[in-house]
Amino acid sequence: MIIDIPRFISAESPYWQELESYLFRLETNPHLILSLEEIKRFHFLYERSAADLARLHTAAEPATRQFLENLVARAYGEIHETRGGRTRLHPVRWLFRTLPQTFRRHLRAFGLALAITLVGCVFGAMAVAFDPEAKQVIMPFSHLHGDPSDRVAEEESAGEDRLKGHKTAFSAQLMTHNTKVSVLALALGMTFGVGTVVLLFYNGVILGAVAVDYMRAGETEFLLAWLLPHGSIEIPAILIAGQAGLVLAGALIGWGVREPLTRRLRAVGADLVTLIFGVALLLVWAGFVEAFLSQYHAPVFPYSIKIGLGLVELALLTLFLLKSGSSEEKS
Repeated sequence: MIIDIPRFISAESPYWQELESYLFRLETNPHLILSLEEIKRFHFLYERSAADLARLHTAAEPATRQFLENLVARAYGEIHETRGGRTRLHPVRWLFRTLPQTFRRHLRAFGLALAITLVGCVFGAMAVAFDPEAKQVIMPFSHLHGDPSDRVAEEESAGEDRLKGHKTAFSAQLMTHNTKVSVLALALGMTFGVGTVVLLFYNGVILGAVAVDYMRAGETEFLLAWLLPHGSIEIPAILIAGQAGLVLAGALIGWGVREPLTRRLRAVGADLVTLIFGVALLLVWAGFVEAFLSQYHAPVFPYSIKIGLGLVELALLTLFLLKSGSSEEKS
């Protein structure tokens, strides 16, 4: 059967918009109870939209099909759920299913955030390699401006009580600072992604500059033992925050999507919240590890143990993000 697509969409879109208005009411007010007539109307709109989706499955443009698929899926979820259990929290389910699934759903944005950071790393590394004095401008912390070997000698002679009585406060300070940076990376998505890109690039510049500075001084082992225990979690967390910022920017720009801005923002809102809460959890762990382990060097903690722990953390985080909850996606 040949369908006049523009005419069909024009005739059916009022029903789709009405169904979306019902969904908006239900999703924004978990305690809303529809009247019998509203329930009948909602079910009619769901069935009509599902039938429209079947008719347009291969004929309509991708954006229209995607919108209708999302609409029907949301309506299906509302029809088959128990409203009374809507406000119950499932933290374990959220952690091991919702968070990694959301991460994978926006994997391209994460790849872009990683690429931007790596470009910054290359820039920072080259700047310090060709002009060692550039680190005075690039590196934001004064303790990184001196000779790496001198700092290593100072750190190794500090002993095991260097942060005695201050570990908790130092850990909280790290968590707070890194969380602010992460929230900023997300919020800068409102600049259509420009601010997020600049922040990710600059973080990469600092990382690349520090790495080359310590490697040139022959302190690669110290560098890895210092950064890996907390950096294997902290750096991916910042990248995920950048991922969220780029997702927000994509919703604002709306490349190839013929939907209103408010609808695009609603579509990614829950994912942004999920990602940034996941980032916060990762940064809590990273702050704890940095205060209680990363700041202690040989002979207090052998470098091989610290490097090994960092690699294990990175491997476990990678497996978690890429595999957790994947069996439910396939089913």
